[in-house]
Amino acid sequence: MQKTCANPWCASAFEITPDDLAFYERVSPVFAGKKELIPPPTLCPACRYQRRCAFRNERKLYHRTCDFTRKTIVSAYSPDKPLTVYANDTWWSDAWDGREYGQQIDFSHPVFDQIDSLLKSTPFINLLNVNSENSDYTLNATYNKNCYMLFCGSFNEDCMHCYWIQNSLSCVDCSSVRRSERCYECNECFGCYALLFSRNCVNCQTSFLLSNCMNCSQCVGCVGLRNASYCWLNQQLSKEDFEERLLTMLRSPKKRASVALAFEELHRASPQPWSHQRMTENCSGNYIYESQNCRNCFNTRQAQDCADCQFLVDMKEARDSTMSGLKSELFYECNNFVLNAYHCLFSGFGYGNKNVLYCHHAHYCTSCFGCVNLHHRQYCIFNKQYTKEEYENLVPKIIDHMRKTGEWGEYFPVTLSPFAYNETVAQEYFPLTKEEVLRRGWKWREEKDEMPKVAKVIPASKLPDSIGDVPDDIVNWAIDCEATRRPFRIIRQELDFYRKMQLPIPHFHPDERHSRRMALRNQRKLWKRPCMKCGKEMETTYAPDRPEIVYCEECYLKEVY
Repeated sequence: MQKTCANPWCASAFEITPDDLAFYERVSPVFAGKKELIPPPTLCPACRYQRRCAFRNERKLYHRTCDFTRKTIVSAYSPDKPLTVYANDTWWSDAWDGREYGQQIDFSHPVFDQIDSLLKSTPFINLLNVNSENSDYTLNATYNKNCYMLFCGSFNEDCMHCYWIQNSLSCVDCSSVRRSERCYECNECFGCYALLFSRNCVNCQTSFLLSNCMNCSQCVGCVGLRNASYCWLNQQLSKEDFEERLLTMLRSPKKRASVALAFEELHRASPQPWSHQRMTENCSGNYIYESQNCRNCFNTRQAQDCADCQFLVDMKEARDSTMSGLKSELFYECNNFVLNAYHCLFSGFGYGNKNVLYCHHAHYCTSCFGCVNLHHRQYCIFNKQYTKEEYENLVPKIIDHMRKTGEWGEYFPVTLSPFAYNETVAQEYFPLTKEEVLRRGWKWREEKDEMPKVAKVIPASKLPDSIGDVPDDIVNWAIDCEATRRPFRIIRQELDFYRKMQLPIPHFHPDERHSRRMALRNQRKLWKRPCMKCGKEMETTYAPDRPEIVYCEECYLKEVY
């Protein structure tokens, strides 16, 4: 089935496959013995993803007051937002009950308007930060210890300024890193130790500037190597020669910059894999691991039978879902739904839910519809308690009403997001100007950095080249970013890491460092193009007009092994 995206600014063609139609039928909910069929989507996959992203503030933290205790807290919601926000421990306590805000269904108004009313009246949790220790400045994070400015990560310790990082120890400025230790400025690396300024590496250690390497140690500036040691820009050296060059490079910032330029030239001249996949079967997308039958999926691990998804871990049968999984199954249009969840539809931000529809920040709920900021409840509609029989009879009537208003089968509209568009990851993946955002009826927030209360401010260009020349009281300074002039600070834990790893103090604001790492990634979009070795057609994130040398799976494996 061919369709045209209903967004007037997009209007791109997209396909609904027979497999998609079978999934919509399978995931359609049953009430009182009748299946309420979910229609095919009206938006293309990219616009559906953008809509979910517009609800995802992943990296912006603010200070504001808890509306229950009146204490200052760290929050994902800026203090100028007219929302009620509770501190984590208060939100999960018995001091309040989300059912106090329950609403009766009003069939004279659209359902999304009524959910919007709940979004504006119910208390939000300040941060999605669960079962963590000494990790107040983390967001969308679980089971972390001694972490700071860590976003979308779980089971980490002593990590700072990281994004989408799992099961790692003492890593700084890393994105999409798993089971790694003492890594710095790494992107998409697994099982690595003391790896610096590298990307797309597996089981590498004590190395610097690597790309697409596996099982390498004591290497600098290498691309596409396997089981190598003491290599410099892909040339084999003796242990003595390697160590001599390394010492010279570490002592000279100019030499480090020269090696970095040579590495990028080598990277551009080396074949790139059509996709980064390991232990997969019948998968398309990028960064897919230990997965089967996943189509157009990205940053996905241990997933089965999924399509048009991003950032999944341990997920079965999902469509159009983001940052979800952890032993979960049967999702459609879900956003940050995790932890043993089952059969969840059109919902965002929840743990341990089962059979919920159109819920936002509902946790450990079962059989709930249109609920906001609720936890450990069952048979609730718009936060109002019902019996099982009442619930089963009323929900089909609401769904029928949504069919008439055109809401059934759609995720929440961007206008319902509690965040401004430019506060969310949507601005990162689908950048728009302020004028474009406002023209679409969405929110924009004028952002201004608060000047830190510090002893002094220095430009990054004045920082010492050697970490050995950096005084202890740098933790009392602010540094002006070399690129954006935004001020940032170094915390003691961070300074200790740089000293231990013999790394210079960064010259760029953490947001700028994150943006530069993200710029190393391809778009989450697939193109058909021929392999530049054998000519076979392949699906890849490298657009046909890009200059890189791109090989299909078979040709790439022959190249590197």
